[in-house]
Amino acid sequence: MKKLICLALALMLAIAAFDAFAESEKPFIGVLAPSETHGWVAGVAFFAQNAIEEYDVDYRFRTSSNAEEMSAQIEELIGLGVDAIVVWPQFKGVETAAEMALEKGILISNFDMIINVDEKYADKMYLLTGDNYGMGYEGARYIDEKLEGVGKVLVLCKPAAGNVNEDRCRGFYDYLEEYAPDIEVIAEISTDFVRATAHSDMTDALTRYGEIDAVFSLDDETSIGALQAIREAGRTDIKVITGGGGCQEYFKMMTEEDYQGIWVASATYSPDMIVNCIDNIIAVLQGDEIEHEVILPTNIVDRNNVEDFLNSDSPY
Repeated sequence: MKKLICLALALMLAIAAFDAFAESEKPFIGVLAPSETHGWVAGVAFFAQNAIEEYDVDYRFRTSSNAEEMSAQIEELIGLGVDAIVVWPQFKGVETAAEMALEKGILISNFDMIINVDEKYADKMYLLTGDNYGMGYEGARYIDEKLEGVGKVLVLCKPAAGNVNEDRCRGFYDYLEEYAPDIEVIAEISTDFVRATAHSDMTDALTRYGEIDAVFSLDDETSIGALQAIREAGRTDIKVITGGGGCQEYFKMMTEEDYQGIWVASATYSPDMIVNCIDNIIAVLQGDEIEHEVILPTNIVDRNNVEDFLNSDSPY
């Protein structure tokens, strides 16, 4: 009888130990981002690492400078047995590695851009991004309001940015076509999301165009360079400039004395959106239902509300 009691107790202890182990088993997540080559990119890596460290999970964090390196990292994560991969796939060419992970049952959460994989993996793929179309649409609305429906606008675009450029410009032109027929786009200038390049291109544009009421810029870095050129040229005709991205330096310029003669604005597309991406995939691993595609809305920031968007901890 004593042997039976001891055996029963041992069995109960073994079951309890197994349950405790099962309950303590943590989700294992890989987080992949491009190497920090640009302020916004550095911001994404910063917020991603901070976010994952807030959770009681096992993780591996990696950055890469090209598709081959990122593909190798995906394969490394497969070998380590991760449950999910959060990835910002700035490079084409990682599709094969991604499908290898999906075939193993590993979930993939794409940030900002989606990896084009076979449709059969749709149930294991998630996407979280900002609203590029909305950025252009709301930027046009802002310019329309500040110009009271009449004026000449210079567009600083970046065709090399692919769908980012296409979506933001499409939103901008769609709004003008529907609501602001008396706002004239006098030129569309191809530049870059780099302030030095934008400064040079804006300087040339100021020489070419004697009357500009507003500048539609897609990116905060572009806007910083353009504003420098405007100030150096002593131009006072420009009443509005937009931007996008969430650059803290640009936000601070909105309240500076040098720029009070112009409405400096930005459409939010903050690098801290990746925090939502990580939150969502952990929720999925915990059994919650999450939409497979989440588009975060944009907000217009200017001197009236910029205090709500300042973040002293942000590296960008």
